[in-house]
Amino acid sequence: MNMNLQSNDLTGVVAADRAHVWHHLTQHKPFESIDPRVMVEGRGMRLWDAVGREYLDAVSGGVWTVNVGYGRESIANAVRDQLVKLNYFAGSAGSVPGALFAQRLIEKMPGMSRVYYSNSGSEANEKVFKMVRQISARHHGGRKSKILFRERDYHGTTISCLSAGGQPERNALYGPFTPGFVAVPHCLEYRAQWDVENYGERAADAIEEVILREGPDTIGAICLEPVTAGGGVITPPEGYWQRVQEICRKHSILIHIDEVVCGVGRTGTWFGYQNYGVQPDFVTMAKGVASGYAAISCTVTTEAVFEMFKDDAADPLSYFRDISTFGGCTSGPAAALENLRIIEDEGLLDNTVAMGDRLMANLRDLADKHPVIGNVRGKGLFCGAELVADRTTKEPVAEKLAQAVVADCMAQGVIIGVTNRSITGYNNTLCLSPALIATPDDIDRITDAIDGALGRVFA
Repeated sequence: MNMNLQSNDLTGVVAADRAHVWHHLTQHKPFESIDPRVMVEGRGMRLWDAVGREYLDAVSGGVWTVNVGYGRESIANAVRDQLVKLNYFAGSAGSVPGALFAQRLIEKMPGMSRVYYSNSGSEANEKVFKMVRQISARHHGGRKSKILFRERDYHGTTISCLSAGGQPERNALYGPFTPGFVAVPHCLEYRAQWDVENYGERAADAIEEVILREGPDTIGAICLEPVTAGGGVITPPEGYWQRVQEICRKHSILIHIDEVVCGVGRTGTWFGYQNYGVQPDFVTMAKGVASGYAAISCTVTTEAVFEMFKDDAADPLSYFRDISTFGGCTSGPAAALENLRIIEDEGLLDNTVAMGDRLMANLRDLADKHPVIGNVRGKGLFCGAELVADRTTKEPVAEKLAQAVVADCMAQGVIIGVTNRSITGYNNTLCLSPALIATPDDIDRITDAIDGALGRVFA
């Protein structure tokens, strides 16, 4: 595609951005002497910036969001039509797209039944934390209010979400945090904490050790990512999730699965947890729900959870007294409905499995060629390659070298990611999450770029 952006005068746009926009996750000191990058247009998996450079996007909008790719006119049209008809009414009332998307979503989630709308993953997770606390107050006499979270997992940017966050560098300088959140060990077998044969079960048993230490009657829920995302793209070891579920049922602890990254196709199933035979009580989702075409998140619960909030109609405190202003926007579920249709009609779940297998195979080939790749892991089109200075000791490479690989790929016109401000000393995993529409040529170009970058950075 020839955008011919050179003929368009975007200098004013870049100047306005440089002068007034506070970018996410960005140190702005360099912008005193260089221009920030401004993205202008996207089509499929391609992006063009304000100076006309073309990129292949291997991280779906930078943060694993644009699952069906850029430039989907049918989603834009669905949103436009809905906005003209009814753009908004508070979530205390229903809407046509809200009802229809909830129905379609629940069809994909056996055992779940209720959908609460809000507008970000952080907010969706915050709703669960509030539900757990209200269940504690109304049904357990204030007991079972603690919430377990896992090292390396990430659940959002609010103070309470950070309180449930297992990434020290994300949390740094933002305390004091909300009390009642308790960490459990991570399950990354590559950096094993126990020398055992069945690592998955042992990692899950470590959760039970925390439960017994804290007291089962103090713990209401556990919040986990099905595949840890920004903490290093960590797939769970065999047997892990089954044992986690056994432990939680044994101690009457609700299971909250954070699908903000993995949900709606990213792992090759509708939801990441569906790869592992676990039945949650809460599921949260955001990014891929509408592929970034509208802001929407969902907190999905079982009917059993829902019933706990309507036990006494005469009590003004017995329902979930919560609201999300922009959970009432109709653009979100309108976009989500069309997003869902595209995934189904274009067979994108099957494509995700096939292209994910190709991506993992290519990464393993790179690991055979480049000793700096210590471990390759992933599920579907959500993959990571951990870079190490020494394969024997597993010493991570210096963070600046991992970032240099990303910069080299960017110079080649391929956007990849790397763990960023997560675990001190371990921001060393390259992160890949191309759109579910990726082709074999796209996958090969991504790994070819990494191949060249590793050869130059670690020459």
